[in-house]
Amino acid sequence: MIAAAAEVRTLRFYVNGRWEEAAGRSLHPIYNPATGETIAQVPYATAEDIDRVARAAHAAFLKWREVPVVERVQVFYRYKALLEKHADEVARILTTENGKTIEDARGSVRRAIQMVEVCCGMPSLIMGYSLDNVAKGIDCQTIRQPLGVCAGITPFNFPAMVPMWMYPFAIACGNSFILKPSEKAPLTPTRTAELLDEAGLPPGVYNLVQGDKATVDALIQHPLVRAISFVGSSPVAKYVYETAAAQGKRVQALGGAKNHLVVMPDANLEKSVEAIMGSAFGAAGERCLAGSVLVAVGEVAEPLLNLLLEKTRRLRVGDGLAPETEMGPLVTGDHRKRVVGYIDKGVAEGAKPLCDGRKLMDERQDGFFVGPTIFDHVRPDMTIAREEIFGPVLSVVRVKSLDEAINLVNSSRFGNTTSIFTNDGKAAREFAQRIEVGMVGVNIGVAAPMAFFPFSGWKNSFFGDLHAHGRDAISFYTEQKVVMSRWF
Repeated sequence: MIAAAAEVRTLRFYVNGRWEEAAGRSLHPIYNPATGETIAQVPYATAEDIDRVARAAHAAFLKWREVPVVERVQVFYRYKALLEKHADEVARILTTENGKTIEDARGSVRRAIQMVEVCCGMPSLIMGYSLDNVAKGIDCQTIRQPLGVCAGITPFNFPAMVPMWMYPFAIACGNSFILKPSEKAPLTPTRTAELLDEAGLPPGVYNLVQGDKATVDALIQHPLVRAISFVGSSPVAKYVYETAAAQGKRVQALGGAKNHLVVMPDANLEKSVEAIMGSAFGAAGERCLAGSVLVAVGEVAEPLLNLLLEKTRRLRVGDGLAPETEMGPLVTGDHRKRVVGYIDKGVAEGAKPLCDGRKLMDERQDGFFVGPTIFDHVRPDMTIAREEIFGPVLSVVRVKSLDEAINLVNSSRFGNTTSIFTNDGKAAREFAQRIEVGMVGVNIGVAAPMAFFPFSGWKNSFFGDLHAHGRDAISFYTEQKVVMSRWF
């Protein structure tokens, strides 16, 4: 169980079915973003630790791959039941270390559980196919076999959901797994690892280590690690992809984004603004699917902004555990400085702040708070229109037509998600067909795919070939083998 906020807990590694004290290592603080208080401290794994963990995971893999898939998934049926039972507890831990509202946290835990649900269907998902008599007396079939030791490197913003994009799929496919979660939010993965252990997974099949870049480098360079799954910023995603792929490893590296929300003149403004606010300010903008550029087409700009400002100014910012809170703090003080730096740059480059989140910092001395920020008259060449901010900052760009909006979206070096708000089916279809982005929403603020569809970023939002979860995950975590047979 995770301790109360008043107690500073030292985290441990989970290796080969046991919880290990990491004695003799320097400890790094974990904060409650709503108060700024230290709630835990975490040790970082060394290259020697990773070598030991990888060897244990490989030994476990050699046994686990021989377990029939129908038996492997029984662990996940039990795991799902435990996650359901402790869902609210996990969500509260998540809010305490991440800052997002409790309702947002509960939603992300629900999405995590959906990943496990899908993996319970692995006996069907991992099936190959066959054809008799491809030549006289010769039959052909394909089978899928696990890779070996797989590793996951995950971000702070979804410490329950994003790891479960990875390890349930990998393990149900017959692999072993090493998770290195964000050093900013390790408490949630620790609790979910405790539940997985309780579900009865054999020792060494799942392992949890903490660490920083040195730990990541040790993972992606270890010869026994066959596949790397990563979610984080684009520069780091590119580094992980290039470094691991150069060693012949299989890699899926999900990077950052600059997502556009296009509003047409015929859109339902009330519903659209509700979705836009959830996209831009939900999770304090700390998610790769956050809408950060609002593209107002034609005469919709004035009524859209009037309604958006009216509702944004009433948005309640505070501790995510308080039921009345609608937006929580940013994850750390350093990250707040980064976001405020982008707001400063937006003002310096000539954008017009209609709503300035920096003012909230003068009102609150506790925690890492920044209020929702809206810039109008943003030019596409401005920094705030091009770079990922990862905070509650929305830049409004005005365009004259759908064509101009599509060209604006397609000019971005990112291609994670985009949404259009319209009642015109023709416009929606044209937008979806022409847009150069991996995930498209129509009247949806956050076009996050369910567990059985892939998370399909494009351009600099993704490095690799096979995406996270959905059928892509089965392909990623397995090798396909073709068997041709003839009997005399």
